[in-house]
Amino acid sequence: MNAALALSVAIFFLLGVPIAVAIGLASVIGIEVQGRLPLLLVAQRMFTGVDSFPLMAIPLFILAGNLMSAGGISHRLVELAKSIVGGIQGGLAASCVLTCMMFASVSGSSVATTFAIGAILIPAMVKHGYPAPMAASVQASSAELGVLIPPSIPLILYGVSTDTSIGQLFLAGIGPGFLVAGSLMALVLILCRLRGIGKTDGADRPNLGAALIAALPALIVPFVIIGGIYSGIFTPTEASAAAVAAAILVGMVFYRELKAKDLPAILKSTVISTSAIMLIISAASLFSFLITRSGLPNEIAAWFKDMFESRIAFLLAVNILLLIVGMFLETSAAILVLAPILAPIAVAYGVDPVHFGLIIVVNLALGMITPPLGVNLFAACAVAKLPVEAIIPQLIWFVATVFGALMIITYVPAITLWPMQTILGITP
Repeated sequence: MNAALALSVAIFFLLGVPIAVAIGLASVIGIEVQGRLPLLLVAQRMFTGVDSFPLMAIPLFILAGNLMSAGGISHRLVELAKSIVGGIQGGLAASCVLTCMMFASVSGSSVATTFAIGAILIPAMVKHGYPAPMAASVQASSAELGVLIPPSIPLILYGVSTDTSIGQLFLAGIGPGFLVAGSLMALVLILCRLRGIGKTDGADRPNLGAALIAALPALIVPFVIIGGIYSGIFTPTEASAAAVAAAILVGMVFYRELKAKDLPAILKSTVISTSAIMLIISAASLFSFLITRSGLPNEIAAWFKDMFESRIAFLLAVNILLLIVGMFLETSAAILVLAPILAPIAVAYGVDPVHFGLIIVVNLALGMITPPLGVNLFAACAVAKLPVEAIIPQLIWFVATVFGALMIITYVPAITLWPMQTILGITP
């Protein structure tokens, strides 16, 4: 059955079949080849895969992100970031990174971050003399912070698929998120200095005090989400509902840019995005069940132990595997298929499951900005109106920088685990 599953998935991917359909059809073929399982299992396992309370957070966080994009929050965060770092050479590019980090703390989606922030800052960078490919590269790589800074939809998926605490994963994403953001900010400042770009970035820098006051309602939202979770007021799933309420309050009452007439389009967009993710989750649940039942995880674990004696070698091999997978497979599907297999093996090597979750997510975040299927890459190119191949030479620097941060995250677990130790008092 394992051979049938693997061969079927590979063929469907090569034929360009949508990911959820490819995984689901491969599972049906695997059942038929195995011959001892009823087809009724398909419907049963696909329903069970989405029948989960924590998964309710996904549509609500997507809705919150869409409401914030339409409610004027992204514009205020851009102005605040420009007021903080916009006065130095390369400050506009650094503002892009900083804004994406702040917006990520309320949206949870890298694609939403790309469109919400890129629509404002890519034209602004081009206006200030940045080459369009560089502006798009800055935006695409910065937007991946949306899957690291909590709340994060990929972290929710990892938590559900491996039975790991989503609250702990959210905390663990803070350190890696700041590390990647700091690395990208250092890179853009160095590149601008070396290339003589961004010398006029401070020309339209907003006043810090005014920008901070204007952004205060927007900044309340992440404190509601994170503060509510770790004060015990509500669970991460309930926090997603609180985020929706806060987004409506800020957009309609404080900024008054979100109108009742905008809600149908926002809800429609949310339903479309949620449906795509949930279909992948349900199909991947069936696929993972068949893989587990076949004993493949145990065979892979035995192979890893024979091939790699040390934890260092194991983590390097996993990073290489995930980097390759992330280039060709959508993030949600990759997590749902691979995390249940790899996480128990990582634990056997002495890797904390929360730390391993961040390793997986950072790896797959890199896949979002690498061809041929980097969703952030395509989104940034769509905003900048550029073909993908035009930004590849510029993008290499950003991919290399994030990869360097990934290596630090992988081999210095304290960066990931310190919030758990200091805030929750949990020792790995």
